Amino acid sequence: MSATNDNGRAEGRLGVRPAPSPVRADGRQWALIIVLVLLAASATAETGKGTTMTTIALPPPRTDGSLAVEAALARRRSVRNFADRPLSLAQLGQILWAAQGITGNRWPMRTAPSAGALYPLEVLVVAGQVNGLADGIYRYRPGKHDLRPFETGDHRETMARAALGQGWMAQAPVTLAITGITARTAAKYGRRAERYVYMEAGHAAQNVYLQAQADGLGTTAVGAFRDNAVRALLGLSEDETPLYLMPVGVPR
Repeated sequence: MSATNDNGRAEGRLGVRPAPSPVRADGRQWALIIVLVLLAASATAETGKGTTMTTIALPPPRTDGSLAVEAALARRRSVRNFADRPLSLAQLGQILWAAQGITGNRWPMRTAPSAGALYPLEVLVVAGQVNGLADGIYRYRPGKHDLRPFETGDHRETMARAALGQGWMAQAPVTLAITGITARTAAKYGRRAERYVYMEAGHAAQNVYLQAQADGLGTTAVGAFRDNAVRALLGLSEDETPLYLMPVGVPR
């Protein structure tokens, strides 16, 4: 993502030279900062009840398909009515890859752009109807393209109540929760980090919309929820903020 400061100068890694950051550092120092931030982020993501549970490998994502991006854009709609049909593990894995999957080889870039390539977003899954996956709450790990369990059981109704009683959400086989850890971005961009994290959540959510459309699925980005209730359900730490909820399923 190319970010812009108050003077209209571009910041970011992709395509333009970044503007001076709040802390002056040369390229090697920034590389070290990024590595340390990502290591800390990984440690944060590994905490919780699921640290002793077995991870679930996801099928490799596709990188081509039969629906052109123009067609997906033209057909994209928000869906709030879902059929009583499960998702496959491959479908779930493809949606998660679209949100935050790894696309680079030499450098672990992702499907959605990020200011400074600092990747503050996390994606969690509240699963209740996925073939080959036990009901539960999981955290997606982009680097390994797998799921790390946090909690067992079907929590879709609890999530719907946390979202101000939007009962239609519980119809969907899964709900994705996109969260943000602003400290990752603030390490470089200081006070502007919060807005960059919000921007990135929008990038990831649109990817989910388009991938869902390409796969014959539907979703809606939900921003109306009680932060504390969602944080408690997902076991989020104080520095991780829920930003979007996205139920995903087969449209009725």
